[in-house]
Amino acid sequence: MPSGKQDRGLCELYQQDPERADKLVFGREAHKDRRGFLRGAGLATMGAMLGATIPFHRNFPAGLIPAAMADDGEMALFKTKDGLTLLNDRPINAETPPHLLDDPVTPNERHFVRNNGIVPDIAYEMDASDWRLKIDGEVNTPLEFSLEELKSKFENVTLKLQIECGGNGRAAFNPPARGNQWTLGAIGNAEWTGVRYADVLKAAGVKDSAIYTAHYSLDGHLSGDPEKLPISRGVPLAKAMEPHSIIAFAMNGEPIPALHGFPVRTICPGWAGSTSQKWLQRIELRNVVHDGPKMTGTSYRVPYYPVAPGTKVDKADFKIMEAMPVKSLITTPQTNQTIAERRLALRGHAWAGDNSVSRVDISHDFGATWTQADLAPPPNPYSWQTWSAEVTFPEKGYYEVWARATDDKGNSQPFAINWNPKGYLNNSMHRIAVTVSA
Repeated sequence: MPSGKQDRGLCELYQQDPERADKLVFGREAHKDRRGFLRGAGLATMGAMLGATIPFHRNFPAGLIPAAMADDGEMALFKTKDGLTLLNDRPINAETPPHLLDDPVTPNERHFVRNNGIVPDIAYEMDASDWRLKIDGEVNTPLEFSLEELKSKFENVTLKLQIECGGNGRAAFNPPARGNQWTLGAIGNAEWTGVRYADVLKAAGVKDSAIYTAHYSLDGHLSGDPEKLPISRGVPLAKAMEPHSIIAFAMNGEPIPALHGFPVRTICPGWAGSTSQKWLQRIELRNVVHDGPKMTGTSYRVPYYPVAPGTKVDKADFKIMEAMPVKSLITTPQTNQTIAERRLALRGHAWAGDNSVSRVDISHDFGATWTQADLAPPPNPYSWQTWSAEVTFPEKGYYEVWARATDDKGNSQPFAINWNPKGYLNNSMHRIAVTVSA
């Protein structure tokens, strides 16, 4: 595909505006008879993407994706998902509707997907026999491990850990922020098995000069250029050494699925999901803050100070995102339900980055009064916490149920969005609509 910034995937682009897609992707425009003849550079581009000439290219209708591209390998992987909403097909980005996140542990088929590049061959093959993880940089002894060595040389741990995309909730920003328009479902809480990140680094001997990690992965750049990396993020050394940061090789008791990073990935829970790098092949310890792709400029960064919606912020005034803010989700019932009874049972989850959730409150009168929900403790730190509550509506009519979580540092969810230019860290209260019919 031609190089340059791509905000929408191929299938999405053709679905929304097929004629413009033809012009952008293949350089052809449809005529009045909808027959946009392929010729010149457009024909060469499509032929290169298909890997063959197209003998009947003059008959190829405008606004149509070649079948070989409409159901490629990554879209076939996406078909294993259950009920997710596809936001982008190149790379695959998909979120889970809140009512499908009711389980305490998010099943693999319902865990959101946030990719930056092309799924590597090793993930399709699910064969890690030739894979190695390298540990180098500011270490005393650079090391290399096969998957079996990684499993056998270090203590295995299994933890329920939540991962949330830093842009979860971006669709609600006004003025809009560019990027995937996540609503509420770029969050999951799977059970991950792996080894402690700290144990692996300690085995290599961390030098006093090391302050930051750098993650390198096997996914390919969307341009197809093997010299380019789609993403290479890292975390401060202290976060990597935190006992709940792991290098995972299993998700919910199974090898990590292709879309989620087979054979291994980092899990840096409570921080933006981009720090939990998939398809991991190398960890470098650095004596400076890592400057790989998606670590510089305004990527995964927010202003140092609050700004009014629409404010232009100088790049020098952005800081790297770290822990995610306190947040909650109503998973039962699904929004826009009509019920006959005036009593309604509610359920959901809450989480708070590096902190823990201390309480969840519910309102059904637009915030005039609040009732504290029952909140279960987390099975381990960095897992979301399940809450439940019951409300009784005084009469028939339209109601909204709002959920507001508060963490152990006293931080509560706001009603309004904390606007920033990149659309990150939206932790405004979740609300659902309910109509009582009798």
